Amino acid sequence: MTDIPRRAVSRTAKLAALPLGFAGRTVLGMGKRVTGLASEVISAEIQQRTAEQLFSVLGQLKGGAMKFGQALSVFEAALPEEIAGPYRQALTKLQEAAPPLPAATVHKVLAEQLGPGWRERFVEFNDTPAAAASIGQVHRAVWRDPGYGPNGAPNHRDVAVKIQYPGAGDALLSDLKQLSRLGGMFRAIQPGLDVKPLLVELRERITEELDYELEAESQRAFAAAYADDPDIYIPEVLDASPRVLITEWIEGTPLAAIIREGTEEQRDEAGRLMAELHLSAPMRAGLLHADPHPGNFRLLPDGRLGVIDFGAVARMPDGTPEPIGRIAALALRGDAEAVVAGLRKEGFVSPTEPIDAEEVLDFLRPMLEPIATEEFRFTRAWLRSEAARLANPRSPAYQLSRQLNLPPSYLMIHRVTLGSIGVLCQLEAKAPYRAILERWLPGFAPVG
Repeated sequence: MTDIPRRAVSRTAKLAALPLGFAGRTVLGMGKRVTGLASEVISAEIQQRTAEQLFSVLGQLKGGAMKFGQALSVFEAALPEEIAGPYRQALTKLQEAAPPLPAATVHKVLAEQLGPGWRERFVEFNDTPAAAASIGQVHRAVWRDPGYGPNGAPNHRDVAVKIQYPGAGDALLSDLKQLSRLGGMFRAIQPGLDVKPLLVELRERITEELDYELEAESQRAFAAAYADDPDIYIPEVLDASPRVLITEWIEGTPLAAIIREGTEEQRDEAGRLMAELHLSAPMRAGLLHADPHPGNFRLLPDGRLGVIDFGAVARMPDGTPEPIGRIAALALRGDAEAVVAGLRKEGFVSPTEPIDAEEVLDFLRPMLEPIATEEFRFTRAWLRSEAARLANPRSPAYQLSRQLNLPPSYLMIHRVTLGSIGVLCQLEAKAPYRAILERWLPGFAPVG
């Protein structure tokens, strides 16, 4: 058995063991319930232990499980702290301590993708990876640019070399198939959490993310759109092949470190820059950065936000759909009937099913709180209250949500927006978000 199939079998075994462990804990909980322990205490204990086991396993995996863990991590601010703690620990391990590829395997991939003389293209190449991603790992190197600088010295540049794991595509599909069977576990951790749409979307985007030449094309488009921008910095792409991507290396403070230990000023500024990127990219680049995971961003020494991963990008040549901004502005003005008419036209509400317009407005108002005032501070408490409001079957919001649809054309925008809000809540960032929308979101006229 080769190393890659052996790893795949190991992954599958770990994933398959998760429901068994959860079933055992459930039985244990039932036994405690017979002894008279309060049901809510048992439920919380099962939630926490399930979270610890689930996120511990995710932290050991590459492929689809790692991608899935990264996608879910932006929502950890909505989880209770006793569950979010093990989640953060697992995700930190997942980002920083994934088992690296052997140097011989790295060299083989480089020879296949860049040619047998690949070493001549580098002045230096560090065999120890600087970072691990879901489908590859990043090495630091010094690139030998053709030509000479103004003083006659050779052009050498620090670069990031992203190398795709051999068999990454098969591993992604296998892991996502296994993870799709674990929906019940996630509902035990967070009632109302449905991971299936996220898994479906991740499967659909695998092909794009496996193509590093397509990623290079997206990164170049972003770099052109944000050239000389005072707020956003996109590293230059120097070379690309299907499984190797070479870009300029950038130094900066990872967003995860700012979330963990940044000052209030740093967190506020990082939040503002994230919102600027998310909202301006469709208009400026015709693209939406679709992976708002903190590991993909750095706060640079000059204050700009550095963006380092463009594997997940949504193509939006016409920019953000105008109805999003228009309907949000109508809701802020309290025009309930116009809001429902707009939602019906876009497919969020059935064209024939009756619905109470004022109840729809009551449903939307708490979500729009961040843009109802000139400045707003996103917090974990705010996100948890919203999650509880929408997930509680007894709440009016939950009941109304069953009458609403999410049109397929809005799925990606919705997921990325939620993910970005999750990061802002992790940062607990305060910024003038309404003004950012007024500048970049079509249809969102000043509220006044």
